[in-house]
Amino acid sequence: MFSDPFGGAPSRGRHGHWACLLALGLAFVHIGSFAQQALSMDRALQLAQSRSRQLTAQEAAATASRDMALAAGQLPDPTLKLGVNNLPINGEDRFSLTQDFMTMRSVGVMQEITRSDKLHARSDRFNREAEAAEASRAVALANLRRDTAMAWLDRYYQERMLDLLRTQRTEAGLQIEAADAAYRGGRGSQADVFAARSMVAQMDDRIRQAEKQIGTAKIKLARWVGDEANQVLDTPPSLEAVHLDLASLEGQLAHHPQIALMAKQEEVARAEADIAQSNKRPDWTVELMYSQRGPAYSNMVSINVSVPLQWDPKNRQDRELSSKLAVAEQMRAQREEATREHAADIRMWWQEWQSNRERLAQYDSALIPLATERTQAAIAAYRGGSGPLIAVLEARRMAIDTHMDRLRLAMETAALWAQLEYLIPAEHPTAVETRAPVLPTPTTATEK
Repeated sequence: MFSDPFGGAPSRGRHGHWACLLALGLAFVHIGSFAQQALSMDRALQLAQSRSRQLTAQEAAATASRDMALAAGQLPDPTLKLGVNNLPINGEDRFSLTQDFMTMRSVGVMQEITRSDKLHARSDRFNREAEAAEASRAVALANLRRDTAMAWLDRYYQERMLDLLRTQRTEAGLQIEAADAAYRGGRGSQADVFAARSMVAQMDDRIRQAEKQIGTAKIKLARWVGDEANQVLDTPPSLEAVHLDLASLEGQLAHHPQIALMAKQEEVARAEADIAQSNKRPDWTVELMYSQRGPAYSNMVSINVSVPLQWDPKNRQDRELSSKLAVAEQMRAQREEATREHAADIRMWWQEWQSNRERLAQYDSALIPLATERTQAAIAAYRGGSGPLIAVLEARRMAIDTHMDRLRLAMETAALWAQLEYLIPAEHPTAVETRAPVLPTPTTATEK
């Protein structure tokens, strides 16, 4: 941290030491209670999954399709037929059910004999829909995990920025006191006092902006985890590796939830084509009827067989099949195009992730140390009377900006990590250990 270049820490007496020890003890107890309630990223992912209604909706859709698959594989229900045939409506026998020899009271049953291949095709179509619903659930789960992780990381780094700004605000206040003392002692100018106060005012404005951004980040996180979004955050997980291997990207993309969903939708389209193919052969319907006549006449049994006449298959059944096959081809082409697009996006994300990690290493090895050295040099010059206070303020402002830029870059890199980490389901992992620098919690200020 920045230290006050204009004075030392006041001495403490015996009571001060006891008070310090008591304060440290209470702090450890306080920290311990918070550690038990800290919200880790894994816990956030579990909460988001348990609270999601989208996953429940997709599970219900899959169950509905499974039930329909079972129903579609059954023969149609038989049809019961009741009727009165040849009932007289005038003359001596009008409205009599037994006097005329042609009057019959009939009861019959009719059954459509659907071929087994057509029943199987109908059932298979709903099974494919169930699989598509399960694939949609996988898409929803992948998106949920990615968005929850990004919301968690966003809040984490926003809070680190606020910690940095508050630390700098405290030390900027010390600069005001030092500038006032120097001005009263005739060793500084009033302009130095105003410059120090201006820096504090700027820090206050940046703190208010950071607090607003943290409030927004908490709202985004609460969208997924509910009230526990207000808990203190645990340490972030390791961001050194992702479950993705560019060398076998094409094979892994088959497990990408969106691509897997499109593959299932293609299977649904092909199942529809199979149904259209089976419809080119009509189903027969068989009817058995028993007819009762008057006591003086014989009862009768009738057997009827009916079959649809496909008198124009070229313009009906063949067209329907051609349409379904075209839809299946459309789904295949869209899936292949989406695979290429996702492959390009993943390679871009990977390249940007690696580049950002190299930039973070550059911040840690060069930019932040240089900002520290510049601040130390400005402080030494001011103490020696060869440099102005404004140079110290400018050096510290640049050091703060350097640390803030590193935090923003770390937050962007963490978001890219979440994009890559939760791209492929965990049941198909290929962890690649990346030897670039890890993303530790950055220092809150340059050190003297």
